[in-house]
Amino acid sequence: MNFTPCGQSGNYEGYCLIKSVEKKLTSKGAAYLDMTLSDSSGEINAKFWDYKEPGVKYEAFDFIKVRGAYNTYNGIDQFRIDRMRHVVESDGVNIEDYVESAGESGEVMLSYIEKIVAAFEDEELKKLVLGVIDAYRDRIVYWPAALKLHHAVRGGLLLHTLSIIRLAQGVVRVYPFINKDLLYAGAILHDIAKIDELEVSKTGIASEYTAKGNLLGHLVMGAMNVDRIGRQLGVSEETLTLVEHMLISHHGKPEFGAAQLPMFIEAELLSELDLLDARMYEMTSALENTQQGEFTSRHWALDNRRLYNHGRSGEIRVEIGENE
Repeated sequence: MNFTPCGQSGNYEGYCLIKSVEKKLTSKGAAYLDMTLSDSSGEINAKFWDYKEPGVKYEAFDFIKVRGAYNTYNGIDQFRIDRMRHVVESDGVNIEDYVESAGESGEVMLSYIEKIVAAFEDEELKKLVLGVIDAYRDRIVYWPAALKLHHAVRGGLLLHTLSIIRLAQGVVRVYPFINKDLLYAGAILHDIAKIDELEVSKTGIASEYTAKGNLLGHLVMGAMNVDRIGRQLGVSEETLTLVEHMLISHHGKPEFGAAQLPMFIEAELLSELDLLDARMYEMTSALENTQQGEFTSRHWALDNRRLYNHGRSGEIRVEIGENE
């Protein structure tokens, strides 16, 4: 049963995500938790009265099981929590059913990417990419690609990466002179340091930037990590320099955060494909709840444009499978 707050009454027991939580005091000085709970169906304000300061701490983005009852206060739906605890493995619940997710498991997406890397003809690039993936393997399967905006969902980092790879697979057919191993390597590694840039809970939802994320950013940190891991693996200076350049230039222009303009073909393609996938995600997300024949509100991430839903587009999604 999903946590469906609107218009409900009676008791409920189930799983949800803590969107926000704050300890407060009643007029009589008794502590309680004022919370916002959510799942895939929506969110609701919740109160945990008579909070007794248990040893277990509850924070935003925790995945919990709750028991309680719906009620209405001043015309607003609320949920009164009687009991709650963190979700444990033995509950056998799938977090993807309760938070916005990529639509495909991280393990499946990562397996597909690793099959592509295994087919690299360039042994140095193969060793480098697999080495960097191994350093982040435990987190990459659920990490989002952003705090907000494009692919800011559980598994969004791999979804964004895989989308760019699929785009690149089409491009190398049109331009056979492209070094596809180099282009694929850049696509796989270009945002890898978002794992260091963002504070993310086990639910796969980002809450803020890390100190390093604010001070350095994922472009610089990505190049630093590639250099460190690559040197440990004995990867040549030339190969490392090419990959690092792709990472620090993939935002295209200095005003968008790039440390350098792209200076070779694969770097330019990576920058363009990254922008294309980000914009497609933003545009389809904006149009998702817009009726045919209507315009969206203005979106600052899309140059403050209003988008028109002409109703002629089909469902847009990334499919996992062979494309070569």
